[in-house]
Amino acid sequence: MQKLPAIDSQDLLRFLKALGFIVIRTKGSHVRLRSEDGRLTTVPIHSNREIPKGLLRKIIREDLEMSLEEFLDLYMDSRKE
Repeated sequence: MQKLPAIDSQDLLRFLKALGFIVIRTKGSHVRLRSEDGRLTTVPIHSNREIPKGLLRKIIREDLEMSLEEFLDLYMDSRKE
């Protein structure tokens, strides 16, 4: 299994938007996104700091409903473009 890369909040937002998520609300330093199929997630925006690994795993597993391998494949492919 691959290790999770260090992802900052802006990179994660760009990736989620590429997956079809749209911003529905911004409150303080948190951005709420929704996909067309109804999945919701919240991403903290804290001055270009990396998203903690535990929170990133929670977003991937519970909010995006993906396996870590699937997320890593899609994320790495998006970084190559």
